[in-house]
Amino acid sequence: MRLKIIFLALVILWAAAACNSRSEAEKIVDSAIEAHGGAAYSSSKIEFDFRDIHYTILKTPDRFEYIREFSDSTGNVKDRLNNEGFVRTVNGTIIDTLSDEWIGKYSRSVNSVAYFAFLPYGLNDPSVFKKSLGDTEIKGKKYHLIKVTFSEEGGGEDFDDEFLYWIDKDGFTVDYMAYSYHTDGGGVRMREVSNVQEEGGVRFQNYLNYKPTDESVPLENMQELYQAGELELLSEINLENIKVEPLEK
Repeated sequence: MRLKIIFLALVILWAAAACNSRSEAEKIVDSAIEAHGGAAYSSSKIEFDFRDIHYTILKTPDRFEYIREFSDSTGNVKDRLNNEGFVRTVNGTIIDTLSDEWIGKYSRSVNSVAYFAFLPYGLNDPSVFKKSLGDTEIKGKKYHLIKVTFSEEGGGEDFDDEFLYWIDKDGFTVDYMAYSYHTDGGGVRMREVSNVQEEGGVRFQNYLNYKPTDESVPLENMQELYQAGELELLSEINLENIKVEPLEK
């Protein structure tokens, strides 16, 4: 009995030490993921429409599958990206003549929509590096400011992109984000939450998407430009017809 008590005490101490070993930025992101849905992300199949394209997203700790479906002049197109790679079918027939360049473009496009729709889930992936830049304030509300970068190994083709997340200090929701990217000429963007929908225990957010006049400005300048009203509204990011279906256990 005494050995069992000692063992349990060691397990508790180990768990406490593991928790305390997480950095401030990691703990803030943990709280944000929980506030936005937590375990519901990895135990659900999520569907939505975005710009007349239907998406089905599934992401668990060991597998993922992103599907988008739409119709164009070629017929009914289905793109499927998962652990095995990317496949496009048109009217049910696999298209095996795609070049590596187009496979890369389609894969990045599908992955980008899934990434933003699932935020902040995914920010604890092994390839993600998080750093706290301290506290800040926008429109009278206080925020944790977190910078995210990626390792080259496991970080995908866009591993050199950088992100900033403004996480509410009280509710731990991600109310703003900004990012720099290098594909298609590169640039910087800032997004502001415009609407929130909660389905199946998951928080989905729509955004107003802004850009600066000079897209070579440092990412860290975006908050100052936003607050000065010097960003141009580029587009709206709206998810529609959201459905969340729990996965069978």
